[in-house]
Amino acid sequence: WMIDVGERCGEAVFIFPTDGYVGFIWDDSFRPGHRHQGIDIFSAEQAGETPVISVYDGYLTRMLDWKSTVIIRIPEDPLVPGRQIWTYYTHMADEMGNSFISQEFPPETYEAWIPAGTILGYQGNYSGNVGDPTGIHLHFSIVRDDGKGAFLNELDISNTIDPSPYFKLNLNAHNNSGEIPLCM
Repeated sequence: WMIDVGERCGEAVFIFPTDGYVGFIWDDSFRPGHRHQGIDIFSAEQAGETPVISVYDGYLTRMLDWKSTVIIRIPEDPLVPGRQIWTYYTHMADEMGNSFISQEFPPETYEAWIPAGTILGYQGNYSGNVGDPTGIHLHFSIVRDDGKGAFLNELDISNTIDPSPYFKLNLNAHNNSGEIPLCM
């Protein structure tokens, strides 16, 4: 039920960002009023052990206050020419907020060019609140551009894009009737 880090499903444009089991998919609703804006990939390892890599070439940014998050700007969406998108990776810290992001990308890293497959950090369980952990996983989203070169707020599902066609996996809760997403 696991997909391997760096695996490409058929002719997919993105490689898989980490080892793990896809437990929540795009537009899942695992609590009332919530629409999940990405995919959650759960590892069987401890926090800080499972590598997370970039899915595509792009420009990495890590804001000053981001303990567990990086975002990568992809200037040319490989599926929609002329559109810029952003890939968002989070929960890369322990429950106390100690970062598992690669030291190559300290806070206030802006527009660092990285190729697909670059190690970004390791899966963690930081929820954004110290001492209130999530399960160990990577949350990955594709975020829309605001049309002026900046990313929109990832917490609003309308600002995200269904990742299914990018991975060639059924990652959309409206189309997935409960099957576990796996490369075939």
